[in-house]
Amino acid sequence: MSGHGHGHGHGHDCGGGHDHPSESEMAAQFSLYTKIDTERVECLNETVDGSGKTIFKPWDQRLDKDKYVESDVDEELIFNIPFTGSVKLKGVIVIGGQDDSHPSRMRLFKNRPGMTFDDVSIEAEQEYELHPDPQGMLEYATKAARFNSVEHLTIHFPGNFGNDSTLVYYIGLRGDFTQAHRHEVTICTYEARANPSDHKTNVLDSMSNMIS
Repeated sequence: MSGHGHGHGHGHDCGGGHDHPSESEMAAQFSLYTKIDTERVECLNETVDGSGKTIFKPWDQRLDKDKYVESDVDEELIFNIPFTGSVKLKGVIVIGGQDDSHPSRMRLFKNRPGMTFDDVSIEAEQEYELHPDPQGMLEYATKAARFNSVEHLTIHFPGNFGNDSTLVYYIGLRGDFTQAHRHEVTICTYEARANPSDHKTNVLDSMSNMIS
């Protein structure tokens, strides 16, 4: 639980329509939840600690009402989502409450880990006006050029359709994933190769100096 003040900017980029892929396409494509570093997901203003992590789940579980997150002191929610590699984010699906608790707007920020409610007044990479979507059939497409090389995604829901709290059952993410490159082996190889010239002492020079 966390209280917060309200100092939000109002410069909106509400572009980005929503497409209607088929059920089979969405089931195959919305698998980026497996590339989220779930233990490090942070949800601000959640009523139950840790509940924000549970809504990133398989497509066929998107209608499961047992796992959800509800906002606490007001209607806002922030999700800080680290990936295990680099993502090219192409689309987002949001399933919220079936009444006025469904989020009404969504703001996306790229590679800004640890954002708080004090930070979200800055301009987002992209913003959307959301529509109630209890079946998860609306995909909000991203502007692809803005969402290459995403290692951390922040999602801000600033409001809903009039309820005191916001309810979210599912967030689906679609895109391409690239495994993070690891360089430790290369570094260890260099460290293991000591350069003999770094450790020589010029014995002959020393002896020459002593004799003279």
